[in-house]
Amino acid sequence: VNSPSNIGILFLNFGEPSTYTHDEVVGFLERIFDRNSSLESKGAEARARTKELARRRAPHLIEEYEAMGGSPLNLQASQQAKRVEKELRRRNVNARCYSGTQFTDPFIGAAVEQAKNDKVEQVIALPIYPLCGKSTTIAALEDVRNAMDHCGLDVPLREITGWHRHPDYFSMRADNIVNYTLSENVDLHSDDTALVFSAHGTPIKYLESGPRYSQYVEETCVGVARQLGVSTYSLGYQNHTNRNIEWTSPAIDEVVRNTKQSNVVLEAVSFMHEQSETRGDLDVELKEIAEDMDINFFRVPIPHDDPRFTNLLSD
Repeated sequence: VNSPSNIGILFLNFGEPSTYTHDEVVGFLERIFDRNSSLESKGAEARARTKELARRRAPHLIEEYEAMGGSPLNLQASQQAKRVEKELRRRNVNARCYSGTQFTDPFIGAAVEQAKNDKVEQVIALPIYPLCGKSTTIAALEDVRNAMDHCGLDVPLREITGWHRHPDYFSMRADNIVNYTLSENVDLHSDDTALVFSAHGTPIKYLESGPRYSQYVEETCVGVARQLGVSTYSLGYQNHTNRNIEWTSPAIDEVVRNTKQSNVVLEAVSFMHEQSETRGDLDVELKEIAEDMDINFFRVPIPHDDPRFTNLLSD
């Protein structure tokens, strides 16, 4: 970006509730299920199904948030935007960064409205999803276009995807794994240690009609493993079982159950923030499965505040 104009950069994320009251969590879930309702049905039937799924899922998710002390996702996302804005200003780029999420406050629409009020002359939409998927990256960019139309923000829009191919990304994640295993005294290259990559699951229907998500997952696993000097690893997907549809496979719990080694080092490649799907689904539920099988479970923390990530996004 070489233009001296006032640039607005939208940091797009999934979002999670700032509190874990019943009404807020149910509303959050209804928005998610409604966005993906076409997977099963349409019209009034889809709306009823959305409410049913949200009511069913809410109690367990509230328990997760209570155990976590709340989700750190929105705070970490906001901090990322502030760090990148500071770095861009250091590079003499006249930019303001805004954090907007798909399913909770601050919504993407509110971020777009703020950019308009700040009189930005161009917008860059940057989904902070490492791997482009239909319900994440693609949907978030659609939300930006709709919000700009709705509020009448008529300026050039540039959309950034595929940043997992930045030359520093794989090495950053690999270095983070190395530093973590050293701190835990785990030998990543031991025959008794399994490197397992976990990716967010997605419906097969979305793979058939959307971006090449599974290809991006595999690219990342290959790239990070190569940086680590590890030739053997496993990949599993964190699938949701709330809808009776076909999901990506194998499921991550199956991968862990089939592991023969005594140690599992798990890297969650679909996330650049800590959230319920890392601190709840992995740190609690998947860890319990591993420990029931006498496997030592080591989940690598997400490098959300790594200075190299700030530089990568600024690039």
